Amino acid sequence: MGEPAYRAGQVMKWIWGQGIGDFDLMTNITKNLRAKLNNDFQVLWPLVKQAETSVDGTTKFLLRLADGRVIESVIIPAGDHYTQCLSTQVGCPMGCVFCSTGKMGFERNLTSGEISSQIIAARHYLIGKNDPLPVSNLVFMGMGEPLLNWTQVKKALEIIRAADALNFSRRKVTLSTVGVRDKLTEFGDSKLALTAVSLHAPEQSLRKRLMPAAAVYELDELIACLENLPLAPRERITIEYVMLKGINDSLSHARDMVRILSRVKCKINLIKYNPGHEPGFESSDHETIGAFQDFLRSRGFTVMLRKSMGADIDAACGQLKARYADN
Repeated sequence: MGEPAYRAGQVMKWIWGQGIGDFDLMTNITKNLRAKLNNDFQVLWPLVKQAETSVDGTTKFLLRLADGRVIESVIIPAGDHYTQCLSTQVGCPMGCVFCSTGKMGFERNLTSGEISSQIIAARHYLIGKNDPLPVSNLVFMGMGEPLLNWTQVKKALEIIRAADALNFSRRKVTLSTVGVRDKLTEFGDSKLALTAVSLHAPEQSLRKRLMPAAAVYELDELIACLENLPLAPRERITIEYVMLKGINDSLSHARDMVRILSRVKCKINLIKYNPGHEPGFESSDHETIGAFQDFLRSRGFTVMLRKSMGADIDAACGQLKARYADN
């Protein structure tokens, strides 16, 4: 626009640093530039179409985008802060059979602005509720496969990390992927966020049955890629494993986990399945999960059990949008 470069930084701070989308409120830029911005641009935050809060404090949002499409985002209380779960696509092309989003199919990728502005929408909501807790941790674990939208996700991560913008440190941001060849390596090399991998099965045939995309993204190739990802000295990859009763929760499966992950610098996150509306799947019982966890720990792995949050408001990925669509 023929303006000095520092003006871009000023606008960046207003939009992303302070969540201000009204150019007339950007008082440290000239009236002439404000007029040009008003003439040429709009800042279109996602609109909170629906917000439901669980008894455990989890709040799930249905967010309406400028084109009328709807996505989900969730904020989860964690002591003195919230962790926000971000979506990267409208729907998802991966088709995981236990996931509500996987049943929706794929509509389109989100832009970097649509990804990043989910954080602004949550902040505006919390301000309106006079909730003092900050959104200080982010997980790319909402609708969509982030690495299938890597160009826009990378731009979003740059906005999220930039000091003049949302200003999150790397250790507060985690990206979860099923493992997309080439893009996983590129993401690892970028060092823009921590890495989490949705494994959910320790051998290829079962993983392919649960996650049809695994037919393209082979397990052996994924594990080899994880072995070679560049990591900081104390950093570890998070392996995510949803516990499905009678399907992937036996000690035989745990032994296979040990075998394939023995050379991967990782920690394991077991996830108690939030069943929602998907028929044919139940969460493993407490005793089975405990035995699975104990076996992995006995082999030297750090293993955590992720508590299921927001079950009363359909907070698992895609469940609220699915209910909205049904209605």
